[in-house]
Amino acid sequence: MNHNLNDFLNREQAAGKVMAHARLLLKLSRRFAAIAPGGLHKAARVANFKAGLLVIHADNGAVASKLRQMGLRISRDMSQNGVECSGIEVKVQPRPTLERVSEVTLKPLSGKAVHTLRSTAENLPQGKLREALDRLLARAATAE
Repeated sequence: MNHNLNDFLNREQAAGKVMAHARLLLKLSRRFAAIAPGGLHKAARVANFKAGLLVIHADNGAVASKLRQMGLRISRDMSQNGVECSGIEVKVQPRPTLERVSEVTLKPLSGKAVHTLRSTAENLPQGKLREALDRLLARAATAE
């Protein structure tokens, strides 16, 4: 009995449950952002809430460690604000990045390095290593 997601969400009862959980997660996310000190709320986010356990995803181990230390305080604060939170579970889950853009810094080869590489390439027999050195010398920026 396979049903796709649209069939599930089109049923009134199922959609209501999903929307209620989404609203709860939004409320918890806002509360977490308000109580997390410093930049911790920027490096972590509420991922889920199930059976009284707040699941938080941290960007790195340092943030996760700090949040685990604060677990009792966070769960107590959540409980005082209307959500029965018995504890927190922190997982390291870096945010997905669509594309990392890094600037390429060309580091020129010195004249001595170019001379050494050219000499080495000339003394090698024909093959992949010699071809690779020739390509490197053709593409490399040189210091003048």
